[in-house]
Amino acid sequence: MKKLALHWQILIALVLAILFGIFLPEQVSYISWMGDVFLRGLKMVIIPLILSSIITGVAGIGNSANLGRVGGKTMGYYLLTSTIAIVTGLFLVNIIKPGVDSGIELNSSVNSILNQHDSIGQTLIKIIPENIFQSFASGDMLGIIFFALLFGFFLTKIKAEYREPTLKVVNGVFEVMMKITMFIIRFTPLGILGLVAGVVADQKNIMDVATGLGSYFLTVLIALVIHGTVTLLLITYFVGRVNPFKHFRAMSTPLLTAFSTSSSSATLPLTMEAVENNGGVSQKISSFTLPLGATINMDGTALYECVAVIFIAQIYGMELSIVNQVMIVLLSLLASIGAAGIPMAGLVTITIILSYLGLPLEAVGLILAVDRPLDMLRTTVNVWSDSCGAVTIAKSEGEKLKY
Repeated sequence: MKKLALHWQILIALVLAILFGIFLPEQVSYISWMGDVFLRGLKMVIIPLILSSIITGVAGIGNSANLGRVGGKTMGYYLLTSTIAIVTGLFLVNIIKPGVDSGIELNSSVNSILNQHDSIGQTLIKIIPENIFQSFASGDMLGIIFFALLFGFFLTKIKAEYREPTLKVVNGVFEVMMKITMFIIRFTPLGILGLVAGVVADQKNIMDVATGLGSYFLTVLIALVIHGTVTLLLITYFVGRVNPFKHFRAMSTPLLTAFSTSSSSATLPLTMEAVENNGGVSQKISSFTLPLGATINMDGTALYECVAVIFIAQIYGMELSIVNQVMIVLLSLLASIGAAGIPMAGLVTITIILSYLGLPLEAVGLILAVDRPLDMLRTTVNVWSDSCGAVTIAKSEGEKLKY
């Protein structure tokens, strides 16, 4: 028999996980460990993979003129798509008004979600790490990326006798990390089986959630669908001159994994593999754009933060002026850049915007009940946007793709 493709294995695992979570919720602990082990394996390779891939990508781009051009295109794409996503959410939440006359009361506990958060200024300052080894240990992705960009750039400025052997070592590390990553990817269906079964088993009061927060859930869902299936497809087709449907098929495995894990960082190795092998994007483009995108390009998260904050404001009866809403757009954009590529990271950054509006931070408890399924959806949009950006930028650089 022909070997079953990985994306079909993942789909089968998703279906089995849903059935297991519904009919055998008490036995979920017997398989949930597989999800934990799978995520730990992916997280293990993230930092060395990002560090080596960005250094090789920047060094591969070449001189500062080329780096500035590709870097400008990358940042321009990320800022454009994130802003469009936020405005889409802003438009829908003002039209649907899910928080008006909803009858919802603040009765949820936020527990450890709101322990600490950095302000926008602190987040920007922390891009420059005090101790790069401490950044490695704490998983500070913005600091690691900043260091990798500098290392890769100045690697091209040193003498060839030092540059060539250093670059060979970094390339070697990158190749080894990709081999380890591909080994871990083989276990994706088992990991997803454990992860999703646990999520389904935890949704005990799904009907109460649907009636209380249904309008809010649908508002975010519709906005995410519009951004993912209209905005990004149009950009990919008209700007990138890429067939978006063929690209979607090529990205099926990382998108399913992003949906299941709710982590764009954990999905990064699969995204790079799919974009390079299935799409034909060169390593120098993918290794520069995708690690950067997994950290700062959070279209789905930015959209969700905007909708969630205005939904909470509507529940409290707060009238938001045009200036307030413009500030929400800007803060959602900046907060999404500072959000980690891990599950529920958007909940922490929402507190920055709530503080600006003077709303109680405990208001996050209003949306906790439906955050997990929305987290799965917005992470999928985040990864989809990263991949669309990679192929669009690759085409703009004259690369010939497979579709």
